[in-house]
Amino acid sequence: MSLRKIIHIDMDAFYASVELRKRPDLINLPVVIAAQHPRAVIAAASYPARQFGLHSAMPMSQAKKRCPELIVIAPNFAEYRAVSAQIQQIFQKYTPIIEPLSLDEAYLDVTENLLGLGSATAVAQAIRQDIFQATQLTASAGVAPNKFLAKIASDWHKPNGICVIKPSQVQQFIEYLPLNKIPGVGQVTQEKLLALGLKTLDDLQSIAENVLIQHFGKYGKQLFLYAQGIDERPVQVERERQQISKETTFAQDLTLSQCQSYWLPLLQQLWHSLKQKNLTARGLSIKLKLTDFQVLQHTKSFKQPFQNIHELTQALELLLAEMHIQPHWCFRLVGIGFYQLQKPAEHNQLNLW
Repeated sequence: MSLRKIIHIDMDAFYASVELRKRPDLINLPVVIAAQHPRAVIAAASYPARQFGLHSAMPMSQAKKRCPELIVIAPNFAEYRAVSAQIQQIFQKYTPIIEPLSLDEAYLDVTENLLGLGSATAVAQAIRQDIFQATQLTASAGVAPNKFLAKIASDWHKPNGICVIKPSQVQQFIEYLPLNKIPGVGQVTQEKLLALGLKTLDDLQSIAENVLIQHFGKYGKQLFLYAQGIDERPVQVERERQQISKETTFAQDLTLSQCQSYWLPLLQQLWHSLKQKNLTARGLSIKLKLTDFQVLQHTKSFKQPFQNIHELTQALELLLAEMHIQPHWCFRLVGIGFYQLQKPAEHNQLNLW
């Protein structure tokens, strides 16, 4: 199989950078994007803010302790979407094979590019230049033979940098790569890997595939391939929407019974989103975040798509009952998600059991 040429473009501190275009006087100051809510978390942090250890998803209460002089700007998602659309148009000049991951990042397959540029590196440089000219925002890029390596590379010389991994450089690049750089390796997986004496991808190369599968299930096979620098996933032009979710953060901690009035509005919002997108759902997930930030989650798939709010309410009650939540536990956030989304087919009665 011929080698692909993949670019991963990642905008630098995107939300914060969009806001700082309008406030250049704040460029060298610690700025975060966050809602004015007592339980708000950071949506984005400028690079000066990151020097204080601030990062996205950090509670604002914690952020202000670390950086009392923090400047907080409310998010403007309509503007971020508009700028993202501008950037997507730039991508389309170079290739039709684009996989957006979010408003601020995307994979591009430039094995062949529409402008006939001589290399993927030249394409990445041209895209970064076009983005800056059109938006005054900087982007970092990773160029590699596959998505796994391109994503890691885009973070290598941030902000406003480019990292190129040629096929002949793959083994050298991954040799000392920390395992927490691998997509999907969070804290729990990293601790399990450390317990096995594994710290780098080079360490991982010495482990047989069946041993990794034994310890990590299906993900073990993916780890084995990543250790060899292999990732056969294509850039998917139309990524199927995997889940639609909504959540709400409370002004003060609530027990499960006190959360009762919040579930129906979330279900109604989700149902409205589902209808707007002309989709059905067969799966329901719920999320509850405890006061210590531990997250409880439960999901369930049903035989037929949900037909109405009443069926959703029944399904929600079933999931909550199966979680065996203690009455004295308190929560700072609850959320609901739909998954197994598809276009409407024949309507059959939902079978909860």
